[in-house]
Parts: sequence; structure tokens; C-alpha cells
Amino acid sequence: MAEAADVVIVGGGIVGSSIAYRLAEAGCTDVLVLEREPHQGRGSTGKSMGGVRAQFSTEINIRLSLYSLDFFARFEEATGCPAGYRRQGYLFVASSEEHLAYLQNNYQLLVACGVHSAELLSPADVLRIMPHLRADDILGGSFCSTDGFVDPYSVMTGFTLRAVEMGARLQKGVEVTGILEDARGVAGVETTRGRVATRTVVNAAGPWAAQVAALAGVELPVEPLRRMLVPTEPFPLISHEAPMVVDMGTGFHFRPEGRGMLLAWNDPEETPGFKTSFDPEFIEKILLRAVERVPCFDALEVNPKRAWAGLYEMTPDHYPILGPVPQVAGLYLANGFSGHGVMHSPATGKIVADLILHGHSDLIDAGALTLARFAEGRLLHETAVL
Repeated sequence: MAEAADVVIVGGGIVGSSIAYRLAEAGCTDVLVLEREPHQGRGSTGKSMGGVRAQFSTEINIRLSLYSLDFFARFEEATGCPAGYRRQGYLFVASSEEHLAYLQNNYQLLVACGVHSAELLSPADVLRIMPHLRADDILGGSFCSTDGFVDPYSVMTGFTLRAVEMGARLQKGVEVTGILEDARGVAGVETTRGRVATRTVVNAAGPWAAQVAALAGVELPVEPLRRMLVPTEPFPLISHEAPMVVDMGTGFHFRPEGRGMLLAWNDPEETPGFKTSFDPEFIEKILLRAVERVPCFDALEVNPKRAWAGLYEMTPDHYPILGPVPQVAGLYLANGFSGHGVMHSPATGKIVADLILHGHSDLIDAGALTLARFAEGRLLHETAVL
């Protein structure tokens, strides 16, 4: 006899595990999470920088962040596992009038959304927080003390373990090869271990979401885009209580990691594709930007063998695609987070579980994030993408 579940979630990363947790918490415990890798977190989750922030330029992203930051603060109480949430802040540094005006507009929106921990900074304030920056062109900045970082692998594990305690199941090393339909809509999934009967399937397959959606004849505008991260050797010159620092002029950003620093920069020459190998030439590119803003970084030591690459799952407007697919009853999407999947995972789990169980979510107007917005020309616009 074929296996069965009330809900099948395709993808066991941080998004899929959050949805499983929320469903089980709400009493829907017959949930089966299918992860194609032999170990969880081998997709994008385990390769994330782990940044979490409220400093965005649109109300939807700010509200997703506010809910998620609050949940990270009480994550251990809710799940029994630590999230590794370090409230060390995000420091955005502006060196052009355009970027300064952008931060000022964002600040007004943050205040209007109830973010009380954000502040606009003078050049002197910026240097008080991060005195190692090259200062001659800094015009100001912004800082939010509740921003910071989490440990993505720990968050994913916490969601999963608690969901399993409440009755959900996780199967690893299982790939979904087909989505079955009948006159009522979704009827099950075909996997490398056999068939699973279900009326509800959630696509939480990260960068591979378009391929999963195609199994149901759905065209999903989600593309993988490589992002590379470079950890340094121990570096004592900058405090390990320092915030995430973002140089808005170049997009270079860094934060403390272990006894060293973790460096990031989104190479504008990167093209979409399933490229998961680290390009050693990236190190010279990122170090040039690093030393340009933080002169003492000329003493950084980097071991290329410790650097890694992961995949963002990009949509045309950098917003996620959440909710049901009208033409395939029972199919739900939780895709296209464009680098914000980890930080918005608590909110995503809540919204998608609400949509499955109740048909609506009070957290945000989820209708704004449906797949239909692309065909209808309702694209959103987020400029604070790292």
C-alpha cells in the first residue's frame, strides 16, 4: 500500500522545516518532509551568511523581518533549540547623497512600521561604531540594534526536531520525481522510494523550485544565482562584537565569524545557473573592495580552501512567491527568497501554514506575494538586496 500524508513538503531546508513546524504546532501533524540530500542543510541553508535584519525599503519585508526577529529572540523557548541569534546590528554606510537619502527614507518607513531600534547616523556616529572604516567619503549611515545574525543550521534543526516531536516525519535521500493529479487537483507525489498519497504539496525546494513546479506543469520564475563567501583566518584587530557592516557604495559587507571575519560581495558579473563551486579568482575581487573600505584588512589572511559558494533563489522582483497555485488545487509555493530565506523563515512558515489551514494569513497581505503577480504585472520592488 502506498504511503500517505496530509501534507507533503518538498525540501527539508530552513523554509520547509519552518512550515512543517508551524503545521504541526497548529495540530496538522501528519506532515511528511522529503529531502533529496542524505543530510539536511546541504542546499542553501547550510551555506547562508545567516544575516537577519529589519532594515528594508518596503513594508512587506519589514513586517516579515519584525515577526521573524521576534521569533528568533524566543526560538529556544519555542523549539527547545538555540538559534544562535546575536543582536550585533547591521551598520549601513553611505558615501553618496543618493544612498544617504535612501537610508533616510528607509528610516521613516521603519519608524512607521514600529521599528524602535533603528537610528540614522552622522559620519562620527558611524566611526564610533566601526572606527576601522576609511572615513574621508562617509556621509552617514544607519544602524539597527536588533539586526544581527543567526546560525541557519541550528534554526533548521530546531524547527525540524520540534516538528518531529509533534508528529511530523522527515525522510532524507528521497527525491520527488512527479506530482500526481486527478480531477480534484493534487493526488500525491512520485518519489525515488515510491508513491505518497496526499492532497497538499508544498514546494520548498529552494534553488530547485522551478524544476519541482514543472512536475505539475507550473512555470515558476525562480533562478539559481551563485553567491560566494570568504571566511578569514583569525583577525584580532576588529571586535568580535562588531555588527554586520555594509558598504553601500560597493555592496561589500562583512561580519565577525569565529575568531575571524566573514566577507561577502555580490559580483555583478555573476550569471544564473547551478554553479556551486568556489571560484578562487573571487578572492582578489573581494579583497580589493574590503581594503578599500577597511584599510586594516590589508593584513587579512585567507585560505581559499575554506571559502564556499551557495545558491540564491532569485525572482524577477527579489520577493518570495508564497501561496496556492490556482490551476493546481492543493499545490502551494514557498520559493524565491532571493537571499532572505533564512531571515524570513519564521514568518514564511507561519504564513504558508495559515494559508494551507485557513486560506488566509493575518501576518501580511499574502495576496501580494502570489505567483499571479508576474502575469498581472504587479511586481514589487525591493532595493535593499545583499
